[in-house]
Amino acid sequence: MKLVLVSAALAIAAVTPCEAQVELKTYANPDGYIDVQALTCAQLANTYQEDADHLTAWYSGWYNGLAKKHMMKVDRAKDLEHEIIVYCKANKDKKVIQAIDVVFNQYRDQNGIKMKK
Repeated sequence: MKLVLVSAALAIAAVTPCEAQVELKTYANPDGYIDVQALTCAQLANTYQEDADHLTAWYSGWYNGLAKKHMMKVDRAKDLEHEIIVYCKANKDKKVIQAIDVVFNQYRDQNGIKMKK
């Protein structure tokens, strides 16, 4: 019985993808800057959770700054941040800014929010 359990555990480990988590600074250029428009979902998904949280909070500020908004709804921001990370884990070939666009558009559609043109 013990041999069967060990064999099963090894089989599961062999087919389960294992990706090492890296610090966000791994993706910085030699000057220490990260090109946030080029960052991929695979890179975001492969960082530590606290780095992914930090980065998605930065993106939120960036987008709010572009929209000249100065308010933050914390629960909504956390929910959308989580959705972006989930989307990125499922779509590693996309750029993070594409993931943000998809998640924000889905949120707007679900909540009847119309954007000014």
